[in-house]
Amino acid sequence: MTKTTLRLTALAAGFAAAFACHGAMAADAAQPPKAEPHMQKVLDALKSLNGKPIETLTPEEARKQPTPADAVKKVLADEKKSTAPEPGVTVKDMTVPVDGGSIPVHIYTPEGKGPFPVMVYYHGGGFVIADTKVYDASPRALAKMAKAIMVAVDYRQAPEHKFPAAPNDAYAAYLWTTQHAKEFNGDPARVAVGGESAGGNLATVVSMMARDKKAQMPVHQLLVYPVVDDDMNNASYQRNANAKPLNKPMMAWFFKYYGGDPKNPYALPIKAGSLKGLPPATIVAAEIDPLLTEGKAYADKLKKDGVKVDYKEYSGVTHEFFGMGAVVPKAKDAEQYAADALKKAFDAKH
Repeated sequence: MTKTTLRLTALAAGFAAAFACHGAMAADAAQPPKAEPHMQKVLDALKSLNGKPIETLTPEEARKQPTPADAVKKVLADEKKSTAPEPGVTVKDMTVPVDGGSIPVHIYTPEGKGPFPVMVYYHGGGFVIADTKVYDASPRALAKMAKAIMVAVDYRQAPEHKFPAAPNDAYAAYLWTTQHAKEFNGDPARVAVGGESAGGNLATVVSMMARDKKAQMPVHQLLVYPVVDDDMNNASYQRNANAKPLNKPMMAWFFKYYGGDPKNPYALPIKAGSLKGLPPATIVAAEIDPLLTEGKAYADKLKKDGVKVDYKEYSGVTHEFFGMGAVVPKAKDAEQYAADALKKAFDAKH
């Protein structure tokens, strides 16, 4: 065999290996990491509820689809366990004035003697779907574990109320809480913000708005897999492009309806010139989630700008796992991790 033939054979083998590697990577991109057994049980329950792909629906249709919370209830029912909300927390409904109207808030109060510290909580749903009722398990668990009042906010949603309605509502609800906390046995000097997914975005944006407007700063920000960027080609978007319950086409659908300005940090906080002066943050991440990469990048950017950050990634669980403590042990752990961080932040201000 001549040297030229050997070189060509080696080159062909190299191309073949490269194509095989590319094929494996493509297959890997289409196949998200494996869910751990408890999480998989919820995913199987969700699949059995026969929801339609969100990205194929109108917002009105999407709001009627089965949710991960419905899947948790199905798992509990299948295991002959109670689907009733966790006891030990009372809920009172109120309204908050906002520009152009008013919005509902739900005050979750733990047992015991106040005044209690407070967290203003923002639910997920891509700024388009869901409400506090869907996310009830999260503020309920945090109220109980952190011994704090949760003011859960039903901000106005897109496309009926496009950006910046949601952050403006979120900020109005935060200011209202600092001004009215005493009326529901809360401590106005100890108010934090937090939320999941789109709600995590709103929590950190409210922190930015408070800083920029020189208002009372939240004592802490709890960001559970927050939406902070629109780079849908990063590592976790590629790895989890087809993940459940959140995938890449759904995120494109949410962004389309939200109508946020991609250069505005109040829409995408990672675009901020500086995160200096924001409150200490706790960031919870899930391995099987398109938003994993940007959450870690945001944690790194906060640290770089001098903000204290505690970051924890949970393996084998998906977007929306937080709040599933009744059936997913890692969710219970994440809830406790978040509650401990809140207690520490509140104690530091006591």
